[in-house]
Parts: sequence; C-alpha cells; structure tokens
Amino acid sequence: MTQTDADTIQNGDINADAQAAFSGTREVDPRYRLDEPALERWLTDNVEGYAGPLTVRQFKGGQSNPTYELTTPDRIYVLRRKPPGTLLPSAHAVDREFTVISALHAQGYPVARPYALCEDDSVIGSMFYVMDKVEGRVLWDLKLPGMSPDDRRRIYDAQVDALAALHAFDPAAIGLGDYGRPGNYFERQVGRWTKQYRASEIEPNAAMDRLIEFLPATLPPEGPTRIVHGDFRLDNLIMDPDAPQVRAVLDWELSTLGDPMADFSYLLIAWVIPATQKNGLAGIDIEALGIPSVAETAERYARQTGGDVPANLDWLFAYNLFRLAAICQGIAGRVRDGTAASAHARTMASQVPMLADGALAFAKKAGA
Repeated sequence: MTQTDADTIQNGDINADAQAAFSGTREVDPRYRLDEPALERWLTDNVEGYAGPLTVRQFKGGQSNPTYELTTPDRIYVLRRKPPGTLLPSAHAVDREFTVISALHAQGYPVARPYALCEDDSVIGSMFYVMDKVEGRVLWDLKLPGMSPDDRRRIYDAQVDALAALHAFDPAAIGLGDYGRPGNYFERQVGRWTKQYRASEIEPNAAMDRLIEFLPATLPPEGPTRIVHGDFRLDNLIMDPDAPQVRAVLDWELSTLGDPMADFSYLLIAWVIPATQKNGLAGIDIEALGIPSVAETAERYARQTGGDVPANLDWLFAYNLFRLAAICQGIAGRVRDGTAASAHARTMASQVPMLADGALAFAKKAGA
C-alpha cells in the first residue's frame, strides 16, 4: 500500500468537519416525512412500553435507508425504513437488519435492542423497524482529531476486536444458519454488485468493465462461513462516551453469511484511501497519531480469530473498491431518480470513477 496506490484513488476533499456534517439530527426531509399519527398507533400496538407524545427528527448520516430519531417523554428510539420509490432488487433490506440484530442482541453482541419490524407498507409508506437508541460517540473522521495517540490506538483496537468477535459466531448456533447461502461467497458478491452496477449505470466506465471481467476469473479460495457485516467501519460503530469500547454496531443492511476476509479487508481499505477523504488514512503519519498499521491490525485480527494474516490483499482491495464503486453507482442512480436519502448522496455518487480507477490499480497488482 504505497503513496502511488493512494494517489490512484485520490479525489476531492470531503473531510471538512466531517463530525459536524454527519453527526446528529435535522428536520425530516420533506421527501421522507412520516405519517406520525399512523406511526404512533403502530408503536402503541407493537412496541412494549411505548408511550407518546412523539417527536420525530431525521439523522444526518445514512444515505441508504432513511433513519429517524423518535423521542418520547421516557425513551428515545431509532426507526430505520426502506426509502420510498423504485428501488434496486435486494437493496435496502431493513427486514434482514432486524433479523440479524435480533439474533446478535440475544448473544450479548453490541447492537441496539430491536423492538419490532413492520412489513405493512400502509403504515408509513415502506417497511421499517424500531430499535433502542444507544448513546455514545460516532466517530466520523478516521484521524480522530483532538485525541491522544494512546486513545486513538485503543479505539482502533476495539474496532478490530468487535469485528473478530462477530466472526467468532457459528451462524447456525445462534439461529442464523439460513441467513445466507454458504459457499461461493466472492463469486456471488461479484455477480451481485455487477448487476447492481449495471442496473444503475449512467455512462460507460472502462475500469469497471475491466474489473467485471477480471474479478470473477480470479476468485480466491473459500474461507469459513461466518456472519459478514458488509459495511464494518469506524463510523458504523457507537463508542462509549468516555472509553474505547464499542457499545453498538450499526447499519446491517448489507449483512449476510460469507467469507470473513471480505469484512476484514473492507476495514483495511481505509489505510489505502487518501486522508483527504472522510474514510481514508493514506498519506498521513499514522505512527505519530498512534493509529495501528495495516500489519499491526492484521496481526491483531489474526490473534483474535486464530486465523492467518491474509496474503492476497491486492485482490481483496480490488474487490472492495469495485464493490464500493457499485454501491456509489447505485446512489448515483437514486440521485437521478430522485430517491437518494442523504444530502451527501451527490458527493458519494461522484466517487465512482475514483473508486473504479483505484480498484483497477490493485487488480493490476494482483495480475490483471
């Protein structure tokens, strides 16, 4: 992971005051207003202990499934819904989120307490679920400004430990044996994201076309079947307000059963994305900041899981950047169609060429 690699995926700075830009709530976007009386009736009937009156605000973060803060005199809840409108097949699976956090919460894994799932679109216009609001810190800037080197290292270690703990579960033993199909994980994922990309494609992209040829022809050996989060990164964690401890892992929309190396390598791509990006570290002195290196992170994960340090990171980085490009292309399609759920969606959509070029650079190192 050289600076040349980082330069390949360089793009404009979207990191300016990320903590302020993405944290907290705002007034509900008019496109995603809820039928509050209908919602209150449903909450009264389906959420144990619910008592209004209700105040609704929308979280700033989250460009896939609109997410709301539901405040009552005695408790604060979080509602996650499918966005309204025409959606890509298999996307925005809030029912799957509810299934996986229900199983993991029962095991003591750090997720929000789930209350109820509503599959009746007539209540607020689309499927949704309600969970507890977990108080703590969401850290949007990976450089963790204002912290000491020791605090940064402890937070990064806690992040890796939480991922290793997730991958320690036997899915069948906790009721998730049918949460996804075992085997051929990378093959199925490359196929899925190729279809998602093609469904949202607006203009040709030669790098994506090359990746669509290369990746399925060079799949890595299969690893064990585990619960894969699909978007495990620091800003999808709620940290304890005062300690380097993960209180909840958020945003399980992309979770399934699969190869844990997909999750782990996805976490590592932060180290090769430029620090000018909200989700990048490349080009800064991570040692001075106290942030562990890729090698240290891989060694800690291997110790926690009893596995080996991955030897094919170039292919894995190519796959993950390709996948991110496909996700951003989906957002671009939703911007075009008027169904994007975040004020930052247009910025996300603009990253497709940068991500595709970065993915192809790593694919070439892996033999493309």
